Amino acid sequence: MSGLAKGLCLSMILGSALLAYGAAQAACEDPPARRVNWMRCDKPGAGLRGADLQEAVLSNANLSGANLSGANLSGADLGMAQLKNTDFTGARLSDARLVGANLEGANFTGAMMSAVRLERTVLSKAILEQANLSGARLYQSQLDAANLSQANLSGANLNQANLTGAVLNRADLREAVLSRAVLEGAQLQNADLRKARLDDANLLGGDFTGADLSEADLHGARIDNAHFAGAKLGSTIWTDRRRCRPGSMGECL
Repeated sequence: MSGLAKGLCLSMILGSALLAYGAAQAACEDPPARRVNWMRCDKPGAGLRGADLQEAVLSNANLSGANLSGANLSGADLGMAQLKNTDFTGARLSDARLVGANLEGANFTGAMMSAVRLERTVLSKAILEQANLSGARLYQSQLDAANLSQANLSGANLNQANLTGAVLNRADLREAVLSRAVLEGAQLQNADLRKARLDDANLLGGDFTGADLSEADLHGARIDNAHFAGAKLGSTIWTDRRRCRPGSMGECL
């Protein structure tokens, strides 16, 4: 190839790269829309209430403090995004991906989040009251001091999650996986934990008053100073692998 041809080829490559860079930059100014690409865009405090962002690409974006209440983010990718104190009240996030995102203090009150992916996310002090997280994946997530009162976590995977001091009163945790999870000092009053897996979990000082733990698995769990007053323990597998008698209440008989 001649020197001129090489020069032209290099110019074309550089031109294409610059065009691609410009297009990527311009994407951050695109209006909210389905499948919009805001990857790595900086939009703290953005007003996106009720926006249609289905299947949008928001990975590594900064939307801290943004208003996404009532927004539709079904199927969206928010992996590794900065979403601290973001408002997702009543938002739809079913099948969305938020792996590794920072959601500290975010508000998900009443949000629809079935089958959402939240592995290794930071949800410390987040508000998830009455949120639908059925079938959600929360492996190794940080949920310390989070409010999950009356949340639907049925069938959710909370394996090795940190729920220290979390509030889960009246939460639906039927068949949820909490193996090796940390629930030290957590409040689970009147929670539904039927057939839940709590094997090898840290339940120190947890409050299970009035909870339904029928057929749950607690083998290997640490329960020092935990409270089980009025808790249903029928056919529960206890910490020492004993199966509690049907009708056991408050203690494993």
